[in-house]
Amino acid sequence: MDEAGGVPLDAETKAIERPSDHKNELRLWLRLFSCKVLIEGEIRRRLRDNFNMTLPRFDLMAQLDKAPTGMKLGELSRRLMVSNGNTTGLVERLLEQGLIDRQVAPNDGRAQLVKLTPEGRRAFRNMAAAHESWIAELFADLTRNEIETLMRLTAKTKASARKATARAR
Repeated sequence: MDEAGGVPLDAETKAIERPSDHKNELRLWLRLFSCKVLIEGEIRRRLRDNFNMTLPRFDLMAQLDKAPTGMKLGELSRRLMVSNGNTTGLVERLLEQGLIDRQVAPNDGRAQLVKLTPEGRRAFRNMAAAHESWIAELFADLTRNEIETLMRLTAKTKASARKATARAR
């Protein structure tokens, strides 16, 4: 809450209004996180409103679009960075919609292979084109140079975080 006990402040606003409470690194983290939440929320809303699709299902379809011969469920889980149970639930919903097929993997009878159906591939590519347009719209106020600078700086940020997590293990 603000000092008068009114509107709740988000973490980034608190950091700006009380900068002595936070180091610049924490303020950067809060800024990056608030951007992620804002953009992801808008993409989720647009996928739902325009395609009756969730972001996790869209992400699963994106992985399958890159693997025309299909992918094992375990590999899908690793790529999506979710549990096998989560992946199975997503697969079941997409199967019900006729957007993917599932079969026993040819070289491993214990594994299941999933792939986009022709209808699923068409639906995904339609959604992907809209998604690309939405992202461009959300970043429309940035110049090409600003985007390139952010790409370079976020790559450096990612490398720094990976280095720090490797040291911590």
